[in-house]
Amino acid sequence: MQRILVLADYPNLNQLKIVHFRQELVLNYFKNESLFKSSLRRQITNLVLVSDDKNDQIDSLKDYTRSVYGYMLKFFENLKEFTMIKSVVPYPRLSLYDFLPNLFSSSTLTDLCINVANFDDCLCLLDGRLKQLSNLSVNIDSMEKSRIIYKTNNLPNLKCFSLKSFNRLKEFDVIVSLLRRMINLEKLSLYLRVKCHHQPINGAHLIDPLNHMPKLDSFTFYIGSSVETFDFSPKLSNASIQQTLTHIREDCVSNIHYLTDNNAVCHIFSVPFLFDHLEDLGNGFANISFPYVTFLIIADCNSFEHEFFVRIGRSFPLLTYLRIFNMKDQLSNNWNGLSYEKVQSNSTVEYPHLTSLDVRYSSRDYLEQFLNESKAYAPFLTNLATFAFYLKHVTENFTRQETRRNCKKIKQLLTSGFVERSTDFFRYFPSVEM
Repeated sequence: MQRILVLADYPNLNQLKIVHFRQELVLNYFKNESLFKSSLRRQITNLVLVSDDKNDQIDSLKDYTRSVYGYMLKFFENLKEFTMIKSVVPYPRLSLYDFLPNLFSSSTLTDLCINVANFDDCLCLLDGRLKQLSNLSVNIDSMEKSRIIYKTNNLPNLKCFSLKSFNRLKEFDVIVSLLRRMINLEKLSLYLRVKCHHQPINGAHLIDPLNHMPKLDSFTFYIGSSVETFDFSPKLSNASIQQTLTHIREDCVSNIHYLTDNNAVCHIFSVPFLFDHLEDLGNGFANISFPYVTFLIIADCNSFEHEFFVRIGRSFPLLTYLRIFNMKDQLSNNWNGLSYEKVQSNSTVEYPHLTSLDVRYSSRDYLEQFLNESKAYAPFLTNLATFAFYLKHVTENFTRQETRRNCKKIKQLLTSGFVERSTDFFRYFPSVEM
């Protein structure tokens, strides 16, 4: 980058994208006036940083926020669009709560896409410090109860808002209160997981905030509710949940299944499903395509049979990470004696993009399900987490031919329990890293 910047003047340059961005670049390049001339600092209006920074390599989120986020926003004087992207692992999140508003403020920024530490940081971004902000996309780590006294003033400049959080929210009302302020919103995207008591989030909870958005043209959402139920509680009805969604938009799906006798999960979402992350999927999931999902966690109080994994293979074409929560043994894990037609219906499932599999929280039948080449083919499986006992049993102490092919490319092997790395082991796992 240094050689490019000093090579010539770039009078028409207004966009800058830096891949493999690291915190050190701020000190080495952006604080070097001989590289970034004042004219270039004024020219750049669109900045994209693809970050290589990791949380365990920084001093603190507070220091990172000050030295990277705060500095970059001040450095590029006319910045209108600022996007942070992870390269491999999530980058350090923006954390504003303990700072004065002038640290991360702008009179020109209109579009911001960034990961933040908690819900308070999202509220900070909307407190007026970004005067022209019209498009905000945030991924929130912690959805704990806010420490901020909520403002109730409207947000008339905001046209597009995207909020995503994979950690469970306990108070859905804080989301409703925030959305009510977005009176001129045209595009809304929500991905939320909520902890509920007795009743899940449904369409009725969304009608009120949506009624405050008369200009809304696009609404994409996923809301997963974890519901505590008891013996005296009526069984949750998928039909009644689906009925509430008809008031939101026509193309919506609901699905309810039980993880235990006292814990149910309710999924409601718009279709097509546009998100890349999905958790707590059960046996009765909707027979539709999830074309963008790469990260999937499945869980159910009933066993997952082979037919379920056939559906997973078809419905999740880009799946790269799978974790299974299910201690119930499969009812039919042995195909011997099955009719030809039954064996054909139980054909081998191919997972062309699967790289990571975690079966530490499940019956050993699911390790068999994925390692046995007659049931599954995962040509790029490189990360496996399981019990040592399961691994020895399923592979017959690293001698079984049917499970050898799916182990060939595994590099990272995480086992709960000791596995002796014998000659047979290394022949079975020729790619494993020491």
